[in-house]
Amino acid sequence: MKWDHRIGRRLKLHDLHVLLTVAETGSMGKAAERLAVSQPSVSKAIADMEHTIGVRLLDRTPKGVECTAYGRALLRRGRGAFDELRQGIKDIEVLADPGQGEVRVGCPEALAAGLMSAVIDHFSRQYPRAVVSVTAADNMAPEYRPLRERNVDFLIGRFPSPFAEDDLGAEALYQDRIFIVSGRKSPWASRRKIDLAELVGEPWLFSPRMFASLLADSFQSAGLAVPKATVTSYSVHQSINLLATGRFVAILSGSVLRFNADRSSLKILPVDFVTRPYTIGIVTLKNRTIGPVVQSFINCTREVSRPMAKTN
Repeated sequence: MKWDHRIGRRLKLHDLHVLLTVAETGSMGKAAERLAVSQPSVSKAIADMEHTIGVRLLDRTPKGVECTAYGRALLRRGRGAFDELRQGIKDIEVLADPGQGEVRVGCPEALAAGLMSAVIDHFSRQYPRAVVSVTAADNMAPEYRPLRERNVDFLIGRFPSPFAEDDLGAEALYQDRIFIVSGRKSPWASRRKIDLAELVGEPWLFSPRMFASLLADSFQSAGLAVPKATVTSYSVHQSINLLATGRFVAILSGSVLRFNADRSSLKILPVDFVTRPYTIGIVTLKNRTIGPVVQSFINCTREVSRPMAKTN
């Protein structure tokens, strides 16, 4: 297939954008509404692409349309092409004004409530005109999709070791672990030593799911019943506020505690228990251009998290 004969003259970026929109909406009609064009023009753009490439890109079903294997292959590369063009525009903007740019990062609530807030504070002082968008990514592996679809520039969170995603790159920042904590008003806060068994019947806050799983492993390895949650919440900030009442105990990560313990009146309880450490790091998409402002944000993340690597 020669570029000049088959692609360069006949495969248009507009048509590729139409295909992307149809794939996202699952409907020719919905794609037409989003693009503010007529449905026949959407159908024609798809038909022209299929004729140009010589394969069917979409299957029509009673529920709408879905991509064929050929369509999915083209979309993977198409998203990359549009992303590189967008990155090129960003690079031009940065060349005109190095202080501008956009950073899109995905991270879990536990990191957004601690490390990421510190990184943004540090970064925004150096780049006050840059825009930072933080997207929820509470479970790293299922959240690889927005990275692959180029909706975020990178992810930061927990990832397994060894890391086995061929199209992604992973950089470890530090080893984190969970701690059992209470508010400083809690009767437990004044104790010098606490046996894990004493806490089985206490009112527990569980947040997020991964922490609860690690805590369950700790109690089970000690031959104890797993505590029942009095409150289960996705929000780390809500858990911190409830801990401040002195009525609950909870598990929080070292990342959360390092940036919130003092100002939120939290106390790490002196409990001897076994827990598995886990790796916190940055995940990027291989063979993708990273703009200067995003690279500066990643460098800032490394700098702010460096003390965590020394203390864990």
